Amino acid sequence: MAVHEGSWAPGTPCWVDISVPDLARSQAFYRAVLGWEFTESSEEFGGYTTALVGGRAAAGMSPPMQGGDASPSFWTVYLATADSAATEAAIGASGGRTVFGSMEVGDLGRMGIYADPTGAVFGTWESGGHTGYDVFGEPGAVTWCEGMVGDFEAGKAFYAKAFGYTYTDMSAEGMDYAMFTVPGGERPAGGIGGEKERPPYWSVTFEVDGTDAAVERVQAAGGGLVMEPFDFEYGRIAVVTGPDGEPFGLITSAPFPG
Repeated sequence: MAVHEGSWAPGTPCWVDISVPDLARSQAFYRAVLGWEFTESSEEFGGYTTALVGGRAAAGMSPPMQGGDASPSFWTVYLATADSAATEAAIGASGGRTVFGSMEVGDLGRMGIYADPTGAVFGTWESGGHTGYDVFGEPGAVTWCEGMVGDFEAGKAFYAKAFGYTYTDMSAEGMDYAMFTVPGGERPAGGIGGEKERPPYWSVTFEVDGTDAAVERVQAAGGGLVMEPFDFEYGRIAVVTGPDGEPFGLITSAPFPG
């Protein structure tokens, strides 16, 4: 199992979570598809519960905030920070927008929600007692996150300025895409792509042991298929939806080059 101890390097995707209208239904779906187990929901944190892979934190799930308006369910990707206030200032100075300003989450850490200049929404997480997911790249765990931005060059410039990203361009005809590396990183931590077909967003892809079988589990559990499984140099991937229409990726990864 690929285990990560301690805080993630600033700028690295370090946590994902989702708010769902029917917690029991969504837990049953992701248990069937990804094999997740769940901690007991916490009233102190609005019914929040943690998905576990091999007993280690992999993702978060919660019911909607009480009194909040109903909104579409989607996975939120959080980028690590060592200083929430400084990162919030850097986001604003780089052209981003604060959706929910940085706030304490008990003794677990600090979080904020932001939008980049193209409209893609993401979170930040400053570690306290909770450092983010501590299992990754294993079946059931996150293996890749990417920001699909409305303006490729503007999006890259924003994340370079706000988080210090450097890029390895992977663009091809009809596709703008780059892998990003955080300051001091030795390998890519995620991707930035140009999105022309739908509103900008950050996406999450989970590792599975057999993409086609995982897609079958999605459909049997009441989810949908957005993109049929296909092979590329990094593995076999598909895009599916959960019980509330939330999109996410499934991949059986090939060995990472180098």
